[in-house]
Amino acid sequence: MNAPATSELIANERSIGAILVDAGRLSTEDAERIFRVQREEGLRFGDAAIKLGLVTEADIQRALSRQFDYPYLQRGDGKVTEAVIAAYEPFSPQVESLRALRSQLMLRWFDTEPERRTLAITSPARGEGRSWLTANMGVVFSQLGERTLIIDADLRNPRQHELFGVDNRAGLSAALAGRGTPDLVERIPALRDLSVLPAGAVPPNPQELLARPIFARLLQEFAREFDVILIDTPAGGLYADSQTLAVRASAALVVAQRNLSRMRQVRRHADMLRHASVAVVGTVLNDH
Repeated sequence: MNAPATSELIANERSIGAILVDAGRLSTEDAERIFRVQREEGLRFGDAAIKLGLVTEADIQRALSRQFDYPYLQRGDGKVTEAVIAAYEPFSPQVESLRALRSQLMLRWFDTEPERRTLAITSPARGEGRSWLTANMGVVFSQLGERTLIIDADLRNPRQHELFGVDNRAGLSAALAGRGTPDLVERIPALRDLSVLPAGAVPPNPQELLARPIFARLLQEFAREFDVILIDTPAGGLYADSQTLAVRASAALVVAQRNLSRMRQVRRHADMLRHASVAVVGTVLNDH
């Protein structure tokens, strides 16, 4: 009787049961106990497993995410830092707000014309959450099934390599200096459809590097491989790099930090971008 029960479990519950067995959260004996309770009491597999005390609600949510191709992480899973909240708490109110922002960006920019793939994330000052927002928006776009690339183009204070735990010895700066290729892009294996191009070594001439034609060519190459390209930029009120990057992207999302940003500076920054023929698709008030 035992073998048929296990076979039926794998056939009918590849969904939850087999995923939890494969992940080491359940033994095959545990799965058979759950299957019997499920049959006897008319419960769903996850509910029966929780009733027996063999798994937690978090285990079930994680299995469901794999079943429906919605990857996210548990703390301690990998190198991605917990600041990338969308990778760890996709059902939290904060991440729901990020998904709402994703929908607005799809409607206002990415879905309006097929060739629109690139968006610069900008703000006038440091500490307003550009890198945090870029990282988390990259995750939620990838969870939508969009092939997503994050480019860390802040060649003065790069952060994306720290947030995603990738090597920063080579990156965008090397590519712009003619010492690298698009192969410098790092896949984030724990988050399907997400890749990061780190900034690389901090150069002495970031503005000149970013203004080189090779950057535009790189963006064209990436646009053939990715559906969404998010560019993390330096502070626009401090460096001209931000405007250069926004012009290359053709569009920008402006970030302001609650209780920190001065709205006069934010408006001035947005006006500067518009005068440079950049489409400002919106302004985000960040309270992270």
